[in-house]
Amino acid sequence: MNRINGKVFVWPLCTRIIHWIIASSFTLAFLTSFNKEYFIFHIACGYVFGIVLSFRIIWGFMGPRYATFSTFKLRFSNLREYFVEKMKDRWRKIHPGHNPASSWFTLIVLFIGYVIFLGGMLLYGVQEGNGLFSYLNEHYYHNSYVLLRLHTFMSYFLALWAIVHIMGVLIEQFYHKTHMIFAMISGYKKCEGEDTKISPIRKIFAYSVIVFSMCIFYFVISNHESVLSKSRFPKIDFKEENSAFYEKCGKCHKNYPPFMLPTQSWVILLDGLENHFGEKITESNITKEDQESIKNYILSHSSEHSTRKISFKTLDSLGEMRPISITKSPYWRESHKGLDPKIFKNPIIKDKSNCFVCHHNFEYGFFDNTLIKVPQ
Repeated sequence: MNRINGKVFVWPLCTRIIHWIIASSFTLAFLTSFNKEYFIFHIACGYVFGIVLSFRIIWGFMGPRYATFSTFKLRFSNLREYFVEKMKDRWRKIHPGHNPASSWFTLIVLFIGYVIFLGGMLLYGVQEGNGLFSYLNEHYYHNSYVLLRLHTFMSYFLALWAIVHIMGVLIEQFYHKTHMIFAMISGYKKCEGEDTKISPIRKIFAYSVIVFSMCIFYFVISNHESVLSKSRFPKIDFKEENSAFYEKCGKCHKNYPPFMLPTQSWVILLDGLENHFGEKITESNITKEDQESIKNYILSHSSEHSTRKISFKTLDSLGEMRPISITKSPYWRESHKGLDPKIFKNPIIKDKSNCFVCHHNFEYGFFDNTLIKVPQ
């Protein structure tokens, strides 16, 4: 039948599904990286992306006809001839498997994609203190800047590479009339050759990976405390750690974690209790003993003593500045610049310093992006 209508069955259903999962998981991960409220979806899509990339690498060695690396045309002479023929002959015959351009594209995507995946996993552990590599945070948190730049650059590069690929497919579809767009939908290519066949064991393996990737996606977005996203930082019990800080400071406002500001900022703040944001704190409010206890506790838990993202990034952004408000730090301004200023006039939020509204579990010392929910 295929010889009659000039088509060859090239891509089995499982291969096509994997192809679209790779494309969609990267696209969704890329888009959700711009909004912290969707950070958990960014992480979940990243895990799926890594799983299906791993499968595709294995598939390159044990997959069916046309999917294996041994069928790729990787000589530069093949690549040059391919483009020369493409420009000279609009109606040329196409190869049923990967042509030289798509062979190189596939390998580059697998390499860059894996760098993005592993870089993202390491960044999630080193910078955020979450996930499988969270144990690296304590000693390597300063390297998060390098990982972030690598992860960001490679992501944009792959997005650009994907656009080039799409343009190539569109040229094939509308100029060369090869029906290339439909190849990854129907599995058939308008060419000559032998149909691909896939063994039952390969089918079982492929569909198992597909189901597994979907389970991982659901597992991550539905359970923030899973091994794949759990924070290395314990829940802080301020009452247990310092009852004076919890009770005395908590009478007027919620307890802000000391690691939000550097030591000198706290010294300025705590030594100026005669005008504490418009209030005068005296021994009749807080005894000298409690004041000393609170000060010692706060200074021993300031930014310099923490490896949390907000701690080292705030400290790094301040330079010689030592403000007594987190909202005065360059890091705070940079991380909130995407918000509409009107949001702070929301009667629920009221003020920029009211971190508790948007950052769920803030009172326990958590600043995970996955816990951010900005009220509308």
